[in-house]
Amino acid sequence: MGKYILRRLLQQIPIMLGVSILVFSIIQLAPGDPLASYMQNPNMTIAQMEALKEAYGLNASPVEQYFSYMKNALKGEFGYSIQLKQPVSKLIAERLGTTFFIAFGSLLISILIAIPVGVISATKQYSFIDYAGTIFALAGISIPIFFFAILMKKWFAIDLRWFPLSGFVSPGKNYVGINKIMDILNHSFLPLIVLGLAGAGSLMRYTRSSMLEVIRQDYVRTARAKGLKERVVIYKHALRNALIPVITLLGFTLPGLFSGAITTEIMFSLPGLGRLQYIAVLHRDYPIMMGTNLFLAIFTLIGNLLADISYAAVDPRIRLD
Repeated sequence: MGKYILRRLLQQIPIMLGVSILVFSIIQLAPGDPLASYMQNPNMTIAQMEALKEAYGLNASPVEQYFSYMKNALKGEFGYSIQLKQPVSKLIAERLGTTFFIAFGSLLISILIAIPVGVISATKQYSFIDYAGTIFALAGISIPIFFFAILMKKWFAIDLRWFPLSGFVSPGKNYVGINKIMDILNHSFLPLIVLGLAGAGSLMRYTRSSMLEVIRQDYVRTARAKGLKERVVIYKHALRNALIPVITLLGFTLPGLFSGAITTEIMFSLPGLGRLQYIAVLHRDYPIMMGTNLFLAIFTLIGNLLADISYAAVDPRIRLD
């Protein structure tokens, strides 16, 4: 296991280099100037502008900028925000918890909804439950996250007033202990539901199709012929094998979760990486754009690694040597 993980980590190095080059190139090709806000100041002199370019390394060639950035990134230094005037690593650290909570909380909701519904739809194929699950899945896949967020805010925050309209905590309130946890859960309920239901659709369809394929296998018929209870056949024998393609999907779901979290954070004004990245794009803040995208790429690769490791847990035929 240890050798496998080490080998996979070494394989990620060239991938990360390729991702960093691609992200850096796209940012460099994007229109606009990161110092545009300073240029609008009528008191800003040419000498001061040159000093700012020198301070942020913008007067060097793109190749020199890239190697300088990567050299500092290996030391844990992701630059200094041009607009917010703070270290990028500090800005990311302050907002990482919110994004993680929204992304993985919604993933948990997706799993808790999608896998049971997918299993029931497969075992009761062409029943009312199967058709209802299919409609639910297609709705989750088809409805854009931003539109679903607008509907949820309209229904539950404005009309019914059950949940707050935006934010992560109540302004002006200094809750502690259980009251603080309840306040955070109250504010994050709608974002979690929006992102969780959106991700449950495709996961449910994968679970259903995988289960339909597995329950027709000979070993499942043999288990039934031995007189095992249907619940044991489905959940102990069939589901474990059906989860293998689902785990693969979960590994590739991480980028979608983080991108969905970005949209959700913007719609609900949550202080996470998504909102930080949105501000960076608006103001062409290159250090923040580069830092946040590298972090998301790292977490995506980690998700794929965890998916590969999880194969051995659900399928004893797989050995990670």
